Formats: sequence, structure tokens, C-alpha cells
Amino acid sequence: MLLKKNLITVSIFAFTAPFTFADDKSAQTHQLDTIQVTVHPLAPTAADFGAADHIIDQKKLAERPATIGDALAGELGVYSNQYGAGSSRPVIRGQDGPRVKVLQHASETADVSALSPDHAVTVDPILAKQIEIIRGPSTLLYGAGTVGGLVNVTDQKIPTQIPEKGYEGQAGIRYNSGSDEKLASAGTTVALGDQFALRVEGSKRKANDYIAPNNVHDGEKERRVDNTFAEGQTVNIGGSWIHDRGFVGASYSQRQDKYGLPGHSHEYESCHPHSDTLDCHVHGVGGGHDHDDEEHGGPWVDLTSKRYDVRTELAEPFTGFQKLRAHASYTDYQHDELEDNAVMTTFKSIGYDARLELVHNPIANWEGVIGAQYNQQKLDITGEESLMNPNKTQKWSLFGLEHQQIGDFHLELGARFDQQNIDIDSTQKNFDDYAISYSGAVNWDFAPNYKLSLMGSHQERLPLAQELYANGKHFATNTYERGNENLGAEKSNNLELGLHYEADKLDYHLHVYHNWYDSYIYAATTAQHENFRLVDYTQDKAKFYGVEAETGYALNELYKISVFGDYVRGKIDGENAPRVPAGRLGTKVNASFAEGWSGHAEYYHAFKQDEFAVYETQTNGYNMVNWGLAYAGQYAKGNDYRVYFNANNLLDDQVYSHSSFLSNIPQVGRNFTVGVEFGF
Repeated sequence: MLLKKNLITVSIFAFTAPFTFADDKSAQTHQLDTIQVTVHPLAPTAADFGAADHIIDQKKLAERPATIGDALAGELGVYSNQYGAGSSRPVIRGQDGPRVKVLQHASETADVSALSPDHAVTVDPILAKQIEIIRGPSTLLYGAGTVGGLVNVTDQKIPTQIPEKGYEGQAGIRYNSGSDEKLASAGTTVALGDQFALRVEGSKRKANDYIAPNNVHDGEKERRVDNTFAEGQTVNIGGSWIHDRGFVGASYSQRQDKYGLPGHSHEYESCHPHSDTLDCHVHGVGGGHDHDDEEHGGPWVDLTSKRYDVRTELAEPFTGFQKLRAHASYTDYQHDELEDNAVMTTFKSIGYDARLELVHNPIANWEGVIGAQYNQQKLDITGEESLMNPNKTQKWSLFGLEHQQIGDFHLELGARFDQQNIDIDSTQKNFDDYAISYSGAVNWDFAPNYKLSLMGSHQERLPLAQELYANGKHFATNTYERGNENLGAEKSNNLELGLHYEADKLDYHLHVYHNWYDSYIYAATTAQHENFRLVDYTQDKAKFYGVEAETGYALNELYKISVFGDYVRGKIDGENAPRVPAGRLGTKVNASFAEGWSGHAEYYHAFKQDEFAVYETQTNGYNMVNWGLAYAGQYAKGNDYRVYFNANNLLDDQVYSHSSFLSNIPQVGRNFTVGVEFGF
């Protein structure tokens, strides 16, 4: 079987090679557009950062999965904590949850995705203009403790300029064979007069349970993984008044999702803690549930989120400042977890977020931004998985970022102050504490085409309400959680060294990093009964370290081959950290053929993870082969279209993700995606 798969892999690259090494004199050369990092208020290029930012544009996102973690999982150093097909968060350098903040156009999402892996992140990659993975001092503009990195999903729902020809837009449809997924999206911006622009956009998705190779459930082989369906829709409406010094706009968004929870089990619902042990009755006694749901086949989530945003930007607002940016949002979020069409648990969240940024004029050659932010979330959980009493978290923040070019050195300094209060509706004590974080980076252009970067930071993350006050069963993770109201700030010291080379044909990038925690907050396993665990939130010393590397060679102006790899290792109190992904090593060919044709072929090997936490098991490695072809053209003057076809997991390998709580459930097998996009 291994020989057969290797022959298939060689055949794919053999097919691609003639195109790759071809030198078609008639091929058209296209100048790539410069992509700006929109989350950064100073809008420099990525080369200015101590730790370079990575940007995924709309064209790539249109072909990728519809959840944020899976959409980014192929990027260097990024994995996904996938929970079926309806929910996933990015795992960056072994970190997830609150240590990898996901922003919606530089603002808080105000959902409950940080509480559990089965809770969806309410951002829509399909409607995004681009997604940015930010590292370095810039992350302190938006949050502290994001040691792994910060993800910003840039949307288009509030226009910032009048369309050049009075209107512009895009629409797309696609189909995926792995889950019979059908997805459609569309958006248009229309000028209403000389100074007002209206934006309307939306997406709709429906997918069945996905197919996986050699899938065995309850001793029987099944073609599809049970209860991995997902469906949803998003509608955004926004408008802006645009003038010669900026804009002011507002938008309304509504998102609805329904998706299955494949790992959601009540097998151990009779378990409860007794001091530091678990008391569990015999299975089947004590009120178990029958999960043969007539409509969906198991537990599922019904989610609705309504959000209002107001944004403004003003050039030269007053003396001494170049730009003012302000943003405010209100989010009304609710999701129900249902079994047999009966609501068992309800999560309600009311969120407010407001921030103000001021870009100042240069002071002694230092350019920078200062600002303030206020965030509030009221959380109420009712039902059988009510982990904690109703609570309200309020956070006030001050932040700043400065940078300067001195000869061959580019310096960047960032700082953030957070004050957080959590009021809990119980006899437990309220939380009131502050945190101070700071970071610095330097880029040294020590030779032509070469750059050496060094970044250091001290970051402090204040605990979540869940980490302080949890006391209840959590079936998505098969745990009984107990919080610790005496937790303090999580503090880390972090170093990263990078080496970069950029030339006409050859480029390479190497990053090594090390994170030391004095007070890492985690759920420590206190007792275990079969697959059910009692966990207590505590703090301990921890360290995470790793390497990311990529090198590429342009065979000519149109074709490029690259080799890439990443590796991360995590330890907590000397023991293996949980859900840390294994390393990857792979190669890729990107080709831009003549007359609008482009393609890619990719192979990588994910190694087995045998350095696992005490309650985990080994996750086997796998080989991944992906191949794609696309054609872009025009159907009318100024109007373009793009047709694409992607073959994913061509070897139909069994894929298990160690970074997921569902590491024992296979991910999608061989599948094909076909789609078309129109621009006008």
C-alpha cells in the first residue's frame, strides 16, 4: 500500500513537472499587488515587522474550508483544533484558545468560542477580504498573552471608499465531494451619490456528514463520519459616508449555524467529583440519553449571532496627530445545544467593544500610535452543562506602538496595560487585577537581500471567567471542570530569532522561538475514570519552543518550487503539554501558465505524535497530497471570472489531528472541490 501511494505521489509531480519547467515565451507576466496589513494602524509593509506577518488573500480563502481554524491549517506553524465540520479554531505554535486571539476586523468577536472547541468562531472566511496572522509587538495593540499569534479577519461590510465605476462586487459558488458541500457567496458595493456607499453581502452553506477512509463506528465500517454535518448562512448590510478626510459607517450582521457534535457523549454523565476522585455509577444507570435524533442523528448546535458595528477614520483630526480611528460594536449571541430536538444547554453572550486609536506625528523620528479600548461580555449558561454562574467581564486597556528606522536597523516597541474585573453571580469572590505587557523587535539588514530579526516580549494574560469559576461537566471534552478563583495573571517571557533572504530567484525564511511561562494556566487532570477526567485549573511553569522554515526557488518568472517544515514542543511542569501537534515536512510547486492558467501540487508528511500528555494516546502520522488547477479570464470589459478545481488528500490517507480534542475521529478523506467566482 505504501509503494502504491508513493507511486501516485510521484505521478502527480511528474504530471506537474513539464508545466513547471516549461519556459513559454508567450506567457504573460503579471505584477503582484502589494498587500497591506490592515490590522496595523501605521499600515507599513510586512518587511517592517520584527516577526513578519502572513496574509491569506480572498482568492485563496474562496477555495478553503468555511471555519477559521481549518481555513488556516495549511499555513506554516498553524494547525486546527477541528471539532467536526462546524467548528474550529487555529492552533499556532502549539497554542490555542485565549492565547490565539481571533479578531473580526480588529475587534472582539464576542462569541463563546474560547470556552470550548465545539463552539464556532463567528467570523466568515468566505466573505473576508483577507486574513492576517500577526506576530511581534503589533499584537499588543489588540490583546496580551497572544504568544502564538493573532488572527485578524478583515471584512468589507463597511465601505471605506466610493467604487470607481459606481459599483463593484463578486459572487461565487462551489461544491465539495467529501461532504456534498454546496456553498454560495455574493457581495456588492454601490455608490448612492458622490459620498455614500452601500454594501450588501452574504453566504450560504450546507454540507452532509463527511467521508473518511476506513471509518469504524461501534464495530462497523461506515462510509461517513456520523454527525459531522454543517449548515449556515451570514448576511451583512453596511453603509458609509465617505469624504476627503475619511469615512464614518455602520453595519448590521446576522449569522445562523447548525452543526453536529460528533464527539459529544453522555456516557459518563453520572460521574461527579468526590474530593480529588471521581465517583461514577455503572453506565446506563442514572438517566442516560438516547442520541438517535430523528433529524440530525446526534447532539447538535443551533447558533444565532446579531452584531452592530460603527467605524470611523479621520485624517489630521487635530494638531500633532495624523489619523484618528474609532470603532464600536454590540453583539447579541446565543447558541443552543440540542439532543432529540430538545434544548439541553443554552449559551447567551452580550458583548460590547469600543476602541480609539490616534496615529501621532513623528517625535524624534519615532512614528507610532496610542489608544484605548473597553470590552465587556455578559455570559449566562443554563441547562445540563452550566459550567458556571452568570458573570460579567469588563476590561479597560491602554496601548501603544512605536517604530523607527536607524540606518540598517528597524526598531519596534509595543506596550499594553489591562485592567480586568469579573463579577460572578455567586458566593465566589469577584476578580479584580491588572496586567502589563511589553515587547520589542529589531530588524537588521546586515547585507544585500539579507535580514536578521530578533523579538523579545514579556506578556501577561488575565484569566477567563471559566478558568476562575467553572464547576460542572463538559461533555465536549469529556471532563468535569473545576475553576480556581485564586488564579493570577499568566506571565510569559518570549524570544524569537529570524533569518530572511529575498532575491530574484531564491528566498528563505527561518524562525526559531522559545516561550517561558512562570504561571501557565491549564486544566490539570486530577483523576480519571476510563475516558472521563476530573480537571482542576491551576498554574505552573511551562515552556514551548520550535522552528519554522521555508525556502523557495523561482525556476523562471512564472514557476516556483518550495520546501517547508515546522516543529513545536511543549512542556508543563516537566511533562508533555496536551494537544501539541507533531512536526510537518513538505514540498510545493506553484505554477502560472500562459493565458490565465495556474496550478499547484503539494506533498507533506505529518509525523506521528508520540510525545503526548499522560491521558492522551499516540496519533499516527500521515501523508497529504493536494493538487489544483485554475483558469482566470474576462467575460466582459472590466469584469473577470475564475474557475478552479482542487483535489485534496489524493492518497485517501487516514488523517487524525493531535491538536483536536477529537484526535480519535478521522478527518475527511479524498475529496474534490470545484468552483467559480465572478467579479464585476
